[in-house]
Amino acid sequence: MEALPPGDDMTEGTITPEVQIKQLEEALATETDRLQKLFAAYETQEKELVDSKAEIEVLEKEIIDREIEKESLESIIAEKDVRVRELEMKATKNSKRVEHLEPELEKMEEKYSREKDRLGKVFGIAEELDNDLRLAVTEMKARDDWYVDHMQIFEDLNKAIKERYEMIERAVESERKSQHMSRAFTERVEEMVQARSEEMAEEEAIAVEAEEATAAVEVVEEAPAEEPAEEEAPAVEDATPEESSEEPAAQKDWGDGQDPWASE
Repeated sequence: MEALPPGDDMTEGTITPEVQIKQLEEALATETDRLQKLFAAYETQEKELVDSKAEIEVLEKEIIDREIEKESLESIIAEKDVRVRELEMKATKNSKRVEHLEPELEKMEEKYSREKDRLGKVFGIAEELDNDLRLAVTEMKARDDWYVDHMQIFEDLNKAIKERYEMIERAVESERKSQHMSRAFTERVEEMVQARSEEMAEEEAIAVEAEEATAAVEVVEEAPAEEPAEEEAPAVEDATPEESSEEPAAQKDWGDGQDPWASE
């Protein structure tokens, strides 16, 4: 039953003020309860709205992240496609290259086998050389030890050999000087003999001229032939003392303070 607003005419016998107040209180309680329910519903709706906004923000962020991930994945997929195409291209080229290189590979394998055998032989030789080297090092060490033990003997021997060579050099030098002096003496004697020969030739020429002059005088004066001959004989004999007088002159060179044996 709806409450009547104030000012409306009411019959006193129908509704009393107490009933009216009671009705108003009931109406107020009902409206209050309805308002409380509406407020509770409003709060619930507001809370749901806030939650929905938060959820929407979260979803928007997730959508943005998904878009970024999607773009990243698309970029990665594109790069992978490019990479796959490059790898496929390289694989194709490598396959073609392998087809062309297979004969070369067979040749290289054959060469490798030959080189392997050769290196095996070389390694064997190297081992033998290493063993020989070790033996040689051992022998050299023993020889060096022996040399160190007998070093004084070698030094004395070296000194004696050096003295021997010095003696030989001195003897050779003395012999060389002796030969030089002998050659100088021979040359001096030859010069003296040559000078004496020239002097004798000049004397003979003078004697011949004197004989010719004497013969001419005999023919002109008609003198006896024996007397001029006798006079000529002393002239020839007189040449002999001249020769003897020339010999001291030659010998005088020996006493002029010069040593004919001295080297030039």
